[in-house]
Amino acid sequence: MCRNIKRLHNFTPPATSDEIHDAALQYVRKITGATQPSAVNREAFDTAVQRVADATTALLDGLVTTAPPRTREAEAARAKARAAKRFGPKAA
Repeated sequence: MCRNIKRLHNFTPPATSDEIHDAALQYVRKITGATQPSAVNREAFDTAVQRVADATTALLDGLVTTAPPRTREAEAARAKARAAKRFGPKAA
């Protein structure tokens, strides 16, 4: 599951609230070991996702870098090239 959490810092355009929420959801799923919480745990699960998303937003807003911003297209191309090298051209 953790492989689905993507880098969110230093992109143009900046990470959206949906991307941050999705990363928070993946994190909470990983540490709880559950993709869907039981009804009795739903509130705690949802609260944790919201708190992680809020903390992630605060972190991203506070980070400073001198590196040029990345683009999602360039990152996708790099990932595709890594996959082709690792698994062969048909996997990419």
